Amino acid sequence: MISTSLDTLRRLPDSTAARHDVDPGEDSARIDRGTEREAGVGHEVGREAGGEDDAPTAREAAVRLRHRRWCNVRRVLLVRLDGVAGVLASTAAFAALHETMPWAQLTLLASPEGLAMRPHLEGIDDVLPFNASWTADGAAMLAAEPPTMRGDAEMHLVRKLRRSHFDAAILFTSAASSALPAALLCRMAGIPLVLAHEREPAHGLLSDTHAETLAPHDDTRRQLALVAHIGMRTDDERPRFRLQARDSQLARQSLGAAGLRLGQRYVLVCPGGGGERACPPAAFGAAADVLLDSWADDTVAVFCARPGEEGELTAARAAMHARGQVLPTAPGLGELAALAAGARVMVAADDLPLTLAAAAGVPAVLPGEALLRERAASST
Repeated sequence: MISTSLDTLRRLPDSTAARHDVDPGEDSARIDRGTEREAGVGHEVGREAGGEDDAPTAREAAVRLRHRRWCNVRRVLLVRLDGVAGVLASTAAFAALHETMPWAQLTLLASPEGLAMRPHLEGIDDVLPFNASWTADGAAMLAAEPPTMRGDAEMHLVRKLRRSHFDAAILFTSAASSALPAALLCRMAGIPLVLAHEREPAHGLLSDTHAETLAPHDDTRRQLALVAHIGMRTDDERPRFRLQARDSQLARQSLGAAGLRLGQRYVLVCPGGGGERACPPAAFGAAADVLLDSWADDTVAVFCARPGEEGELTAARAAMHARGQVLPTAPGLGELAALAAGARVMVAADDLPLTLAAAAGVPAVLPGEALLRERAASST
C-alpha cells in the first residue's frame, strides 16, 4: 500500500493528471521483459577504509547459494490463498520470479475469490482454485460438506500437485497468517524446495525461510523481500495489473453516466473497508473536499463502492461541500482498476483500491491523513 502526502498532491502539475481515456496497454506493457539477470545477487560488498574489496560476507554467500539452487527449478507453485487484494499485492513478487527465471513455469494456487485476478495476471502459466480450510472464506465454503467428505479437498489437491511434479513452492501469506498448513500440503505432495515467511518454527516443513523485518501493512514489499531472499528481483517494484480493453470502456461509460465530460479530471473516492485504517464514511467526503479546495480547476470527486458497500456512498457524498458525483453502479475488479488508472488521486483506506492505485502509479491518500494535515496547516 502506498500513500502520498497532501502537500505533494497540491504541488502536482496538471501534466501529471491522468485521464480516464487511458490506453490499457500502457501499464501492462512493462510486465513481461523476459530478460534473465543475476537479480542483484552479486551486489556490491562492503569495503574497508583502505578501499580494498572485502571478502563476501557469509550472508551474501548464502544468498548466492540459495539463488543458484532455486535457479535450477523448472516448475514452481505460487500459493496465495486469501482474497483478490492479497493476490494483487503479490504480483510484483510474481514478476520478479518471471523476470529472473523466464524459463520457469509458474502456477498460482489461489482461493476462488482470488481467481478474479486470473485475466489480469502476466507471467503466470496456470491458476488452480482451492478452498483452504485454514482460511475464513475457505472454512465457510467447506462447512457445508458432509462429514464423510471431510479432508477430500486436501487429498485431491495433494494428488494433483504430485502429478504436476513441482520442483519448488513459494508460500505468500499475509502478516497475520501462518504458512505451515500450506507447507504441510507441499510436503505431502513431495515438493522439495518450499519458501515462506518465518512466523513460527517450521522444522522440516520449509527448506527456506525469511524472517519478517518489514511493516505488516506493506504487503507488496513483504512479498518482494520474500523472493529477494532467494535472489529474485525486479526493477519495477509496483504491483502488476493487466487492464483489458473492456475495462477501460466500462470505466468511460460509468464516468459519462455520472456526468463527467470526456477527459475531465477526477479524484476517485472509495469509502469502506480498511481494517485498522477504517474511517467513517464522512471522512472520505471531507478528505475529497480538502483535495478539491487545493486545485483551482474543474477536477471533480467521483465516489464508487465495491459490491455490498453501496451504503457508504450517501454519507460520504453528503459530507462534501464541493462538487462530487456517484457512479451509478458498483464497478467490477477490472473497471475499478481502469478508474484508478485514470484518476488524478485516489482517496481510500482499503487495501484493494490502494494497491490498484499503486499498480497504476497514481497517488493515493488515506482520508484520515488528509484531514490531519489540513488541520495542521490551518492551525499554523
